[in-house]
Amino acid sequence: MSEPAVRCTEVRHSFGTTVAVDGVDLAIEPGEVFGLLGPNGAGKTTTIRMITTLLPVSPDRITVFGLDVARRRMAVRRLIGYVPQQLSADGALTGRENVSLFARLFDVPRAQRAAQVREALELVGLENDADRPAGRYSGGMIRRLELAQALVSSPRLLILDEPTIGLDPVARSAVWERISEIRAHTGMTVLVTTHYMDEAEQYCDRVALMHTGKIRALGTPADLEAGLGPQSTLDDVFRTVTGNALDAGGIRDVRAARRTARRLG
Repeated sequence: MSEPAVRCTEVRHSFGTTVAVDGVDLAIEPGEVFGLLGPNGAGKTTTIRMITTLLPVSPDRITVFGLDVARRRMAVRRLIGYVPQQLSADGALTGRENVSLFARLFDVPRAQRAAQVREALELVGLENDADRPAGRYSGGMIRRLELAQALVSSPRLLILDEPTIGLDPVARSAVWERISEIRAHTGMTVLVTTHYMDEAEQYCDRVALMHTGKIRALGTPADLEAGLGPQSTLDDVFRTVTGNALDAGGIRDVRAARRTARRLG
């Protein structure tokens, strides 16, 4: 049996007296597209930040392809490509310069750098716009550029935090088409958070629904829908799991999402 791409075992994290993640158990299989769903404040981004080594975690709680996140931080980082919810592209640089910058940050060898930058831009369909300033890109192009930034180091695990937030339906579909093509081309594992249940239903092999720091439901979208009853949708599952309650504790996430949406136009 192969080692999971990501394994979380009784993972917990608190900010002061506020418990953000409360005993999360999770195993993501190599090559699958896994959706981490839930309302703002559910603990999704905190969980991702622990997986990506951006927040501390106790030893033996999280592994990425068998590497302990607490003990092997730098080795884990070399396996991960991460597209955060907040925009990371520099509008003053060209698309090629943005991706080249990330190639240097990820220590892509100088002799391979130009080729890997070119390949990453081709994977996301930006080869013809690579030498235009990113500030002139559309919102969908910016998101594809950030995918290229994450892909330039050839990661085994691609982590996407709200990759289509603020985009119109056409741009959302274009971003997901690229993600699907890249996954088919490379065989990489994809971990994604999204508030769009239609995206999770269409593109994710399995999903986990988080609420108040815990995993409340886990399975394929079809199985979760069938468990709720005939004609049920993933939206229905989401409402059932979360109690259909508005979250009051995720104001920072809401503000960040709105800033991103405004910048994407």
